[in-house]
Amino acid sequence: MEEAVSKTEFRDAMARVCAPVNVITTNGPAGRGGFTATAMCSVTDEPPTLLVCMNGKSAQCGLFLENRRFCVNVLAQDHQELAGYFAGRQADMAARYAAAEWVDMPSGSQALAGAMVSLDCRLTEARLVGTHHIFIGQVIGIRSRADGNALLYFDRSYINVPTQVGSFGG
Repeated sequence: MEEAVSKTEFRDAMARVCAPVNVITTNGPAGRGGFTATAMCSVTDEPPTLLVCMNGKSAQCGLFLENRRFCVNVLAQDHQELAGYFAGRQADMAARYAAAEWVDMPSGSQALAGAMVSLDCRLTEARLVGTHHIFIGQVIGIRSRADGNALLYFDRSYINVPTQVGSFGG
C-alpha cells in the first residue's frame, strides 16, 4: 500500500511550481469581494472556461457562491502590494479596492485597469474538494493589455520575469 504524502511535503513541492499571481474579484447581490490566488487555469476553449480554487474557510466563499460571477485579474509586476492587500494584509474590502483603479465588466464584477489580462466569468459549477472550492467559470468577457510583465510566485516569493524569455524549440 502506498503511503500518503504529508501536507507539509505537498505544500513544499507546490512552492516549487511557478505560477501567475491573480486577484479574483466578485460583485453582485451579495456584495463585493476579492482574494489573491495562484490556483487558476484554463479548462477548455469550447466554451471558453477556466477554474479558480478558493479556501472553503474563507469568509468570502459564500459571497462568490451567491454572486455566481467572478473576474480573474492576472497581475503585472507592479501589482505586488495589491496582491498582498487581497491576500489579507488589508482586511477592509473597501480599502483593498481603493488601492487601484477598476473597470466594470459585463458580469458586474470589476477588472483591475492595469491587469495583464482580466477574464470575466459566470460561475457554472462549484465543487468542494478537501479544503478548497473549485469554481468553474465560463468566460464572458476579456480585457487585456499589450505590454508589461506578469507578477509570478515561486518558492514562496514574488518574482519578475521579462516578457521575452525565449521560446520552445525556436
